Amino acid sequence: MSISPRVTAVAFRVVAIIEALTWIGLLAGMYVKYLGSRSEAGVEFFGPLHGGAFIVYVAVTLAAAVHLRWNVWSTLLALAASVPPLGTLAADWWLHRTGRLAPARRTPEPASEPVA
Repeated sequence: MSISPRVTAVAFRVVAIIEALTWIGLLAGMYVKYLGSRSEAGVEFFGPLHGGAFIVYVAVTLAAAVHLRWNVWSTLLALAASVPPLGTLAADWWLHRTGRLAPARRTPEPASEPVA
């Protein structure tokens, strides 16, 4: 069974958003831990979630790079975007805007002439 390029692109976009949301949660948890009430609950909750989201993002990015035929630089940019907070949103925006998340359009083959 083959996964369509559209499903790959949607999976990448969803995981990029989830990774960014877990970054926000982890940053909020770190704020509370170090500058707020000193509670570690936010970090204990969002830390593992963000770690898992990060790993899934890297895996989905590599799968999308192969399946959607990204060049090396696009792939490296998408992977590097997972490091800074909310970088995956910027990568998602850029990849979408440059057409790298759009499935390749098939060019119709010309009809063959009937053999006489």
